[in-house]
Amino acid sequence: MKRILHQVVLLMTVSLSLAQTNEKENLKKTEEALKVSADKPNGWVKKGTFTFLANQATFNNWLAGGQSNISGNVGLNYDFNYKNGDWNWDNKIIAAYGLTKIKDQEMQKSDDRLELNSLLGKKATGYWFYSTFFNFKTQFDSGIDLASGVKTSHFFSPAYFQFGPGMMWKKSDNLKVNIAPATSKLIIVHPHFTQVGASFGVEQGDSSRYEFGAALNGYYKFNLMENVAVENILNLYSNYLEDPQNVDIDYTLNIVMKINKSLSTNFAFQTIYDDNAFRGFQTRQIIGLGVNYGF
Repeated sequence: MKRILHQVVLLMTVSLSLAQTNEKENLKKTEEALKVSADKPNGWVKKGTFTFLANQATFNNWLAGGQSNISGNVGLNYDFNYKNGDWNWDNKIIAAYGLTKIKDQEMQKSDDRLELNSLLGKKATGYWFYSTFFNFKTQFDSGIDLASGVKTSHFFSPAYFQFGPGMMWKKSDNLKVNIAPATSKLIIVHPHFTQVGASFGVEQGDSSRYEFGAALNGYYKFNLMENVAVENILNLYSNYLEDPQNVDIDYTLNIVMKINKSLSTNFAFQTIYDDNAFRGFQTRQIIGLGVNYGF
């Protein structure tokens, strides 16, 4: 666990260092973007990207060893934000699903995610806003324990909800932090997953778990260089009602290296620490050639 934590800290440190290296250029671009944003009329601003990633490895009489495999991932990242005077309403949908087929093995999931983030803010002073946020997470498909073949999860089981009031510091759409010291969290699991024991923090025989605590959500996106975009998403949560020192962590790093209008090399790293679900870090990494469609 320490090794993974060190990797997370290293990735965050490298990301921040690279951002500082380009601070002057990014600051100038941010100021220009803010000036342009200030001149924009009120109303909706919508934008999104659909991505398909593919990977393949083939081995035939390869003495060094290896297994032929093929995988594919589809993803959607869609923002729809609204502005009206002192009010800002930022919304983001993140959806991803992937499959991997290794020779002589059953098809397996490589990614499965559905998330909605909504953040409503009313300007207080400077870059500060009074805010209310809502977050929803679940998955599309069933999860299977490969060792036993037993189904461990499916759509809306688990389903996570977070909501609460707070304060947001927002310099731009690409740089913002929300602090919510009175956050409610609800975890829903189908009862058949808790028949023989706890599941995703929900006690045996129950179908839901309620928590009350503090949440911090950060978002920072910047251009490392021309055609290389780096996106950082950090979510922290502490449950006042039980072991508040065990902070839940959900950190995602997305790097898109654009080749042309439609092609890019995409790298995604995500790590989750939630001791109610699993006493350790859950991590995933995806890298591949992507076909992108912006709308």
